[in-house]
Amino acid sequence: MRQFKTVFKFELKNHVANKIYIGLLIGFVVIIGILLSFPRISQALKGADTPGHKSVMLIKDENVSEALLIQTAFVEAFGDYDVQIAFTGEQEVKDSVSSGNAKCAFIFSDLMNYTYCVGNISLQDVNKLIADEVLTDVYRAQAFAENGVELDKVQEIMTKVPSGETLSFGKDQMQNFFYTYIMVFALYMVLVLYGQMVATSVASEKSSRAMELLITSAPTSSMIFGKVAAACFAGFLQLFALFGSAVLFFNVNREFWADNTMVSSIFNMPSYLLLYMLLFFVLGFVVYALLYAAIGSTVSKVEEVSTAIMPLTMLIALSIMLFVYAIMNNSVDGVLMKVCSFIPLISPVAMFTRISMSTVPAYEIIVSVLLLVLCAFGVGVLASRIYKVGVLLYGTKPKFFSLAKSVLAGGAKK
Repeated sequence: MRQFKTVFKFELKNHVANKIYIGLLIGFVVIIGILLSFPRISQALKGADTPGHKSVMLIKDENVSEALLIQTAFVEAFGDYDVQIAFTGEQEVKDSVSSGNAKCAFIFSDLMNYTYCVGNISLQDVNKLIADEVLTDVYRAQAFAENGVELDKVQEIMTKVPSGETLSFGKDQMQNFFYTYIMVFALYMVLVLYGQMVATSVASEKSSRAMELLITSAPTSSMIFGKVAAACFAGFLQLFALFGSAVLFFNVNREFWADNTMVSSIFNMPSYLLLYMLLFFVLGFVVYALLYAAIGSTVSKVEEVSTAIMPLTMLIALSIMLFVYAIMNNSVDGVLMKVCSFIPLISPVAMFTRISMSTVPAYEIIVSVLLLVLCAFGVGVLASRIYKVGVLLYGTKPKFFSLAKSVLAGGAKK
């Protein structure tokens, strides 16, 4: 136990004191702070530079009475624009938009036919959709009036909307999608970053022949578990700082995100989902970190690490692809996802996706967690044996069958 603590402290100090580790942490915290404070900054700049400013929207129609009718409807629908009637020619209206004097313009040939003029069409540009809806209402109101229907009756008919309630007996997949995506993305990044760090650490010690001294002073089990535990702790410490700073900046700027339901929902994750996320995140990371350490011990040069860990990286990518496939095909409860929920190396993503986005029986969750725990113990024993054999192998990379034979022989001796 004392050797484990020594290895753990030494490895953790190397991780935390690493300039890249500190730089990435500070960089991501700054980026998160800027992104979550952007509405406040944007409003402050807008209020300081252009108080009460509204972009100009031009309406061009030869029929003045029709133009006035459209302007009245557009003023109510486009509250962020200064809606003006253009009395100049059609080309002058287009020149106003292209030069930036007007944000956009609608040139009408009649009430239901127009040309929408705009500079750059942004991703959030819904002006045409709003205009279509407004013009449809205006046309219908005129049609009703022409056919003898009273104005009050027209307004009653046009403003009548259905009233419906949603009674859900399961999960809201749209809302929980963001939680699932965050967990899957974070797990992928941590596994790739810290898994490779563990494998590289083992390979570098081995290539410098420092392992020959280390292995005589501490058991291999203490060394591999100390390295993995330190990498896990360093990774979780970094994630805690990142998510903690995100929560802090969101709460500081909460009032500016009140109208953004997507962002607000991310920071209102149910407590039971947070617990499941931590459970599957920790177990998944431990299993993969042990495998990374074992593979790192089988290479003789640091340059060979990237090639050696490729199968594990592909397996992690497979989990991400499974998540994307289930979402895109609406098959979170499909047979493939149910089967993968009980395959330990894929279950952290598959089972959490199912828990977050569907209703999963309690016994399935328990079985999945138990299999993952058993896999962690099994991988720990196997990784310890591979580590013990691999760290003393230099020169030619050991072949799979010879390595397996040595591992089995080491287990039989015990």
